[in-house]
Parts: sequence; C-alpha cells; structure tokens
Amino acid sequence: MRKNIFSLLLFIFLISVLPYLNSFAQTSDTSIVYKTVDRLKLKLYVFFPKNHKNADSDPCIIFFHGGSWIGGTPDQFFGQSKYLASRGMVAISVQYRIESLNGTSPIECIKDGKSAIRWVREHASNFGINPNMIAAGGGSAGGQVAAAAALLKAYDEKDENKTISSKPDALVLFNPVIDNGPNGYGYDRVKNYWQSFSPMNNIDSSAPPTLFMVGTRDQYIPTATAKKYQEIMESFGKRCDLVLYKNQKHGFFNTGKYYYKTLLQSDKFLTSLGYLKGEPKIRQDVKHQS
Repeated sequence: MRKNIFSLLLFIFLISVLPYLNSFAQTSDTSIVYKTVDRLKLKLYVFFPKNHKNADSDPCIIFFHGGSWIGGTPDQFFGQSKYLASRGMVAISVQYRIESLNGTSPIECIKDGKSAIRWVREHASNFGINPNMIAAGGGSAGGQVAAAAALLKAYDEKDENKTISSKPDALVLFNPVIDNGPNGYGYDRVKNYWQSFSPMNNIDSSAPPTLFMVGTRDQYIPTATAKKYQEIMESFGKRCDLVLYKNQKHGFFNTGKYYYKTLLQSDKFLTSLGYLKGEPKIRQDVKHQS
C-alpha cells in the first residue's frame, strides 16, 4: 500500500515539474568544429528547423553559455536552441575556451565568440543560413561574450579573415554582465584592459538591436546599470528593449516559469525583427502568469 502511495506521489510530482524544466538533456542535430587551438577542437552544436535544407536561407541565433568565463557548458542553451529551431531558425550553442578547462583568460572567451560568429557567417551558404540575419545571445558571461562580439573593436584572432564580420545582427541577452568597469562585474580580472573589454563602455552607432532581460534583485547587474545601458544605446538611436523581472536574481531564466517567460520574450523580439514568423509555440497559460 505504501509503495503504491509513494509511486502515485512520485508520478504527481514528476508531471507537475516536468513542464517547467528546460531541455538540458536534449542533443543537437549535429556538431561542427569551427576552430582548432593547438590540439583543442572547439565545436558548434547545431539545431536545424524541421525539413531544413542547405539551399535554404534561414535566420540563425548563436548562444554562449554563462559561467564567469571560468566554467559552464554549451548545453545551457540547448533548450532555447531546440525551441527556436522549431520556430524556423537555425540555432547554435557554442563551445568556447574557459579558465577551468583551458587555463584561459576572459580575452580568449571573446576571441572564440568572434571566431564562432565569423565562421558561421563565412559558411552560411553551406548550412542554409542567411548571413545577414545572424543573432547572438547568451547568459551572464555568455551574454557579455555576445555583446562583446557586437561592440568591441579588439580581440579578433590574427589569422582570421577580417573582411567577414564577426558582429551579430541582433542580441538576445539574459542577465548579461555588460559592465566590466571599476564598478562592474569582473573588474578585478580585466582591470588592465577593461576599457576595450567592457561592452557598456564601447557602445556606438553600429550597435545591433538588443533585448536585455534581467531581474531586479540581480546580484551582479544593478537595475541602474541595465537602465544606463539602455540609455546609452538610445542616445545613439539604437533599439534596446529592457525587460525587468521583479524580485528575480541572477540566473533566474534557467528553469521554471521564467525560463518560459524569457523565451517567450525572446520569441516576440525576434519576431519583431522578422527572424520568426507566426505565433509563439510556448504554452498559452505561461503568457499570463505574473
């Protein structure tokens, strides 16, 4: 009897939480080496839309995981990638060098981020990607990598073809640590070069349209910093959609209803830019949750 009750309770628990778990266990459709450093082969994990063909010209989004430039893994954004592929985009999650595995500095993270975007644009016609509709996104330090690829003039690999742009055409940022100056995140690690490294200090008229999502209780990104970023963007006449999530802390978007809420917000933003078409596929009841 107790065993049956336990089984029933376990079943109820599972069906109640599974809808709120993202797809970390998902596997990509394919993986591709985009860069080799010494013997290290860095990969792109690619999700294709249904019935996608190499002759297509679909929009693309490239995701960078968080982890303070120290840790993290590409599968952090497999759930978002799978969903956006179901909506018609090619979605890619990037493996880049990190301190814990490769002994690298934050600079190498930016170099790899730029390399990944440049590689995708250079090979776009081979994978059915529109080279003029390549968005980049990421969370925390991964959001910083995406923004850095869009805004920083430095940190390109010397042997790459600079005539091919490494700048994304749009940004989807999940609590990105975009201020790396004296009062910002990670300054102690980048203080010798922060002026050329901090995205917020390098915004100019070439900045792409940006979605910036952050919680009002984020430990690393004060609301004032997020608003300042938006203010600077708009001073250059550039679009920056700032969405504040009340009482949410850093990493709030990874699981639960805020995983769906931020994904829905991303869907709306990308639809407004013409990257997606039609209605979102996210559950309707999530749209109306507070």
